Amino acid sequence: MYAIEALSLSKRFGDIQALTHVDFSVNVGETFGFLGPNGAGKTTTIRILTGISAPTEGTARIFGNDIVQETIAARRQMGIVHETSNIYTDLTAWQNLMFTAEMYHVGRTEREKRGSELLDLFGLTERKDDKTNGFSKGMKRRLTLAMGLINDPRLLFLDEPTSGLDVQSNLIIRDVIRDLNEKDVTVFLTTHNIEEANLACDRVAIINHGRIAAIDSPERLKKTIQSVQSVEAAFDLPAPPEPEDLEQIPGVTEVIKQGDKFRLITEDPSAVIEGVMAFAAQRKGRVISVNTLGPSLEDVFIRLTGLDIRTKGVKTVD
Repeated sequence: MYAIEALSLSKRFGDIQALTHVDFSVNVGETFGFLGPNGAGKTTTIRILTGISAPTEGTARIFGNDIVQETIAARRQMGIVHETSNIYTDLTAWQNLMFTAEMYHVGRTEREKRGSELLDLFGLTERKDDKTNGFSKGMKRRLTLAMGLINDPRLLFLDEPTSGLDVQSNLIIRDVIRDLNEKDVTVFLTTHNIEEANLACDRVAIINHGRIAAIDSPERLKKTIQSVQSVEAAFDLPAPPEPEDLEQIPGVTEVIKQGDKFRLITEDPSAVIEGVMAFAAQRKGRVISVNTLGPSLEDVFIRLTGLDIRTKGVKTVD
């Protein structure tokens, strides 16, 4: 049995075809990433999988339960953490947890035990009785995640769990995702952060124009575009180099500035490394560091969708 089965899901809104025969399955205990540009169909897919919207065609099953025909049985096994916090700011952290537990019909003894454990896990025990209107964004996000776990779900939908959070909250949430994975809890993750998907997910699906463009492990997806290689270099020069200067090195097809480093896209890394050393010598300086890099998950995304997430205003997830 799969945790999630999407079987030829299609969804039409009037004249707009949002999804077209979307097929994928998610294994029990897997962390599954779901990526795509704005308007690709991610939100529509998630709304169908969580029972909020019905498909025009096709079937979605959660642990074998048809999400349309057996909605209650399917939803009892899932937790949902939306991108925007759904906490009640006039209630305390504890009251928010208990209210959510009651909605999931979690018994009093179990919900109080589970609530205490979750507050401790997310570092919120000391703020248990404080109203949440004074919580930081990171604290609200951690509480939202605790609310999503209060019913001890077998499947957790996470929409942008670490977006815009402080370092401490990021680390806590990533550790929790890892722990859930070890306990065979299935995690369905959407994220703007391509590197987060690369590090956290067993497999990734990329959706574009309402269709699945690719599904595989991050490393296998990268191997499909091995031609996208690069040399990463940092310099100590009398005057900082410009990308246009480095584009003159033989074999370089594109230069991307990343902080104090430059990523030189090439099909011949060895030749470019020699060119980088010569470039630094000509400028009366030195190379601080140089590394060869294979294609990234971001490169795969760009190749499959035609969109560069570095472009201003373009996001990878609705």
